[in-house]
Amino acid sequence: MTNTDTVTIRLHRKDNVVVALNGLKKGDRVRVEEITAAQEIPPGHKLATASIAAGETVIKYGQVIGTAVSDIEPGDHVHTHNLSAGEPAHQAAVGADARPTRRREAEALTFDAFQRPDGSVATRNFIGVISTVNCSASVSRMIANEFPPASLSDFPNVDGVVPICHGWGCGMAAAGEGFEALRDCITGYGSHPNFAGLVMIGLGCEVMQLEALGTFRDLRDSGMLKLMNVQEEGGTGASVEAGVAHVRKMLPVADQASRQPTPVDRLVVGLECGGSDAYSGISANPALGAAADLLVQQGGTVILGETPEIYGAEHLLTRRAVSPEVAGKLVERIRWWERYTARHGGEMDNNPTPGNKAGGLTTIFEKSLGAVAKAGSTDLIDVYRYAQPVTAKGLVFMDTPGYDPVSLTGMVAGGANLICFTTGRGSVYGCRPVPSLKLATHTPMYERLEADMDIDCGAILNGGTTVAEMGRRIFETILSTASGQRTKSEMLGIGNDEFVPWQIGAVM
Repeated sequence: MTNTDTVTIRLHRKDNVVVALNGLKKGDRVRVEEITAAQEIPPGHKLATASIAAGETVIKYGQVIGTAVSDIEPGDHVHTHNLSAGEPAHQAAVGADARPTRRREAEALTFDAFQRPDGSVATRNFIGVISTVNCSASVSRMIANEFPPASLSDFPNVDGVVPICHGWGCGMAAAGEGFEALRDCITGYGSHPNFAGLVMIGLGCEVMQLEALGTFRDLRDSGMLKLMNVQEEGGTGASVEAGVAHVRKMLPVADQASRQPTPVDRLVVGLECGGSDAYSGISANPALGAAADLLVQQGGTVILGETPEIYGAEHLLTRRAVSPEVAGKLVERIRWWERYTARHGGEMDNNPTPGNKAGGLTTIFEKSLGAVAKAGSTDLIDVYRYAQPVTAKGLVFMDTPGYDPVSLTGMVAGGANLICFTTGRGSVYGCRPVPSLKLATHTPMYERLEADMDIDCGAILNGGTTVAEMGRRIFETILSTASGQRTKSEMLGIGNDEFVPWQIGAVM
């Protein structure tokens, strides 16, 4: 951010647009830029600071965000009526900005985590009731509903009993990308350290059989894993009765867990932005990037995802890739998405939603440049397919859709034990069994949705704090949340319906 006046923000000296902070009326003067608003400019929207001829590029963040489709004069509103994405400028220079991150051993920090027998660590301590198929989802919910929070008062170390249900699992191919994505999501959740015990429930005749799933850590041998098929148990009522009995046996064992000081390098944080607006890339996303850098300096892991929402900004990541192989993995995923959207009659610039556009984001490149800010400044260590186990330390990328619950389902399946979710329009999201921190991009939305938002990043916009200072606050909140402090979504009880595996392929 190079300049902030009382009415606009200039993000880079090369930009030929600025962002209206609180909106402008026709005729309002922007003295620092020496321009006058030619039309009404809504809050968060762009206005030109120079003449831009049709066919010339529009620059924001010092990067190309699209091409003018008609002549634009200084003070004009720049949005969907006169700006389109055009072709992405894929800038290679692989590894040009890669710089190894120095580990801060002298100030190594800890948080309080549940430590599992297999060496994994947990930020929460749940018992999960997981469906393999939609046909067993009702049974799973009925079992979990037998254990409302008030009924768990005798088990203070247990955070709850969670149903993990979905609408997939049959009517699908028994091999291929779709099958693998669902299998990896179920296996990843079943292996997640935040579950002390599991009841896995199938119907019996579905494509996604229990036997196709993984080993679920060491739970199978400890008595904290029970596998059931509704057809074999004798139907719905018998299955619910059996499942409830299994959970009752697990609760005293799960309650024996206690938090212990644990190095911060065991934290794996998923980074997400949803309901974005033009402030996302100015306040909350850069601040989260600063927090991500602090976590990586402690040896922790951060996962950036949403492949369609880095489109056109992927060069900012490949320039930080630790090797050509890592950069190649990311580019290959971009190319896959180009083919995937074309196959379904779409294009990548369809991504900004109506809410994004209402908030001032015009093209996918503009949205992507702001979204990549969440990743901070450290090297890109590795790239993972959707829901694959994340094993590397540092900044990694996971190939996920931009749709928030689908994206975060993949990250949690991959091992994320905490989520940071930036939002400008106001996404109300929770993600059991993992705590989800919501970061508001501007103060008016934070105040309107304060019961859902955890941190207000809006002070960055008016100069009340810096990106670095807000990043430190987010980092400290990550540590306290990982140690047990509840998020707003946890207080509201949100998170039972956010398991949404990526559905790839035909429904048959």
